[in-house]
Amino acid sequence: MRQLFFLLVTLVISFPVLADSKNIRLTVATTHPATVPWTALIRDYFIPECERRISLTEYKNSISWTAHYGNLYRWKDSLNGVQIGLSDVGWVGSVWESSRLPLQNITYDLPFITNDLVALIEVVNQLHVQIPELASSWRNNNVEFLAATGTDTYHLVTDFPVDTIDDLKGKRILAPGAASIWLKGTGAIAVNGALTSYYTQLKTGAADGAVTILTGAYPFKLHEVAPYITLVGIGAQSVGALTVNSDRWKTLPDEIKEILKEVALEYSRLSSQAGMELYLTAVQKLKEEGAFFSTLNGREKLRWIEGLPPLSQQWVDRYQGMGLPAKRILFELMDELRSKGVTPTFDWDKAVLNQTSPN
Repeated sequence: MRQLFFLLVTLVISFPVLADSKNIRLTVATTHPATVPWTALIRDYFIPECERRISLTEYKNSISWTAHYGNLYRWKDSLNGVQIGLSDVGWVGSVWESSRLPLQNITYDLPFITNDLVALIEVVNQLHVQIPELASSWRNNNVEFLAATGTDTYHLVTDFPVDTIDDLKGKRILAPGAASIWLKGTGAIAVNGALTSYYTQLKTGAADGAVTILTGAYPFKLHEVAPYITLVGIGAQSVGALTVNSDRWKTLPDEIKEILKEVALEYSRLSSQAGMELYLTAVQKLKEEGAFFSTLNGREKLRWIEGLPPLSQQWVDRYQGMGLPAKRILFELMDELRSKGVTPTFDWDKAVLNQTSPN
């Protein structure tokens, strides 16, 4: 795959990007099919709404779209695909890019913040405006951030019942990228993967379970191979973003750019709302199809949280040491959530040792 990308990079840079504002052709790609809300709403809202608004401008007859939903490149290559221009507009999963997009993974690095997906994604979008380093971290990868997307809260889906966190000891649990740290202190062994690969990994015995979203577990039929669902509430997550290749972005007329940005923020809000609604539907469908539900009690949940390392202090130390405004991002994230009436499950900012305010 890496060799293929090098070949594609060569092909892409060999041909100049057309800057003809009267002939705008945009390729849109996602790594997941339209069974997940952030992909479905690109197809059902973002593209048609952009077309509608562009039709009211002088560019009404100039733009055309080619869309690929989950079939242009693999989940591991979501950033690469947009970065090198395989897609002009693309959904990028920041969760798999902890080294290239470390700041974007704050919610994955700090679990148990909130289950309120709508509030969380609204705040993440706000922070990309308030803190320049967040947007520039995308730009450093030749990608322009449009708007964040997220997932409903994570739970356990396993092929064995879970009554206490001790039941996880020695079990191989799928946890994507940065989410592997959620399992520290539980005795579980983190295994990398994505929704598109979980079923096979579980069926073949490569994993015993997953920490995952139920809006993904249901359409991918994970309950067929892992029928035990333990409601934990690890937290809603900022999983990625709708983005544009930076080189392509520079060729677009300003009016088109503004439309893309405006519609992307609306798409972000709608996908969050859809995620919350689909979560309730997924729970109902999973129960109807025979999944075994249980809830991790408060005592065991507290044991899980207390068994985690000092994640917020480690996160701040790691990225402040790299010259990044990690402390400011942490404190503003938590403060903005509280200002929206959210009570965090765990106060990661208050857990930062000897710090009372961000730099």
